[in-house]
Amino acid sequence: MVRKPWVGPLAFIVLAFVAFSLPPYLTGDRAAARVQSDWGPHYPFLVVHVVFASVAILTCVPQIWPWFRGRFPVWHRRLGRVYVWGGVLPAGVSAFVLGVMTPFGPVAWSSNVLMAALWLSFTWLGWRTARRREFRDHRKWMIRSFTLTVSIISNRIWGVVAVLALDGRVPEEHLPQTIAGISTWVGWVVPLLISQWWLERKPRRRTAPEQHRDTIGV
Repeated sequence: MVRKPWVGPLAFIVLAFVAFSLPPYLTGDRAAARVQSDWGPHYPFLVVHVVFASVAILTCVPQIWPWFRGRFPVWHRRLGRVYVWGGVLPAGVSAFVLGVMTPFGPVAWSSNVLMAALWLSFTWLGWRTARRREFRDHRKWMIRSFTLTVSIISNRIWGVVAVLALDGRVPEEHLPQTIAGISTWVGWVVPLLISQWWLERKPRRRTAPEQHRDTIGV
């Protein structure tokens, strides 16, 4: 889409993921939740997390699209506020609580708590640098925030890989915690490392027409 061919596939994957993940949590049926826990308030916190995380993941896609940022700066700022205050903040706080009360053991506990803390921190730093008009740093922090926002998709993929790799090799009673521990850590750490490598890479030298396109936000 407008010289960024990754935008379309990313938008499709995000829409499909939300369409699959969100509906069960809009019914009010605790039994429909894909994660069950004996902790009483778990379900309300889970609903809050899923709903507001859906807001975050849906609003972050246009935010990282250069054409959208260049052509619609006002909407970029408005969606940015929705992403921070109506998406990441409530989703991150509820993710922290759910991480502390996870039924999947200490490995998943440590991953979820750390990831939630980093997600909130990166987003806050991105918002603060934007307020200070430090746009180079704002871009970097928001790329890290975006990476953690969409890492839930990677988490699900690694969960499937772990099931296929460990089925029959790990005692059945230990399988859920083992899969959760692997998928929660790998699901966000690997994308975050890749995004950091991408931020620190040496940019290629651009031609004059490419530089001109950047100045008009394409």
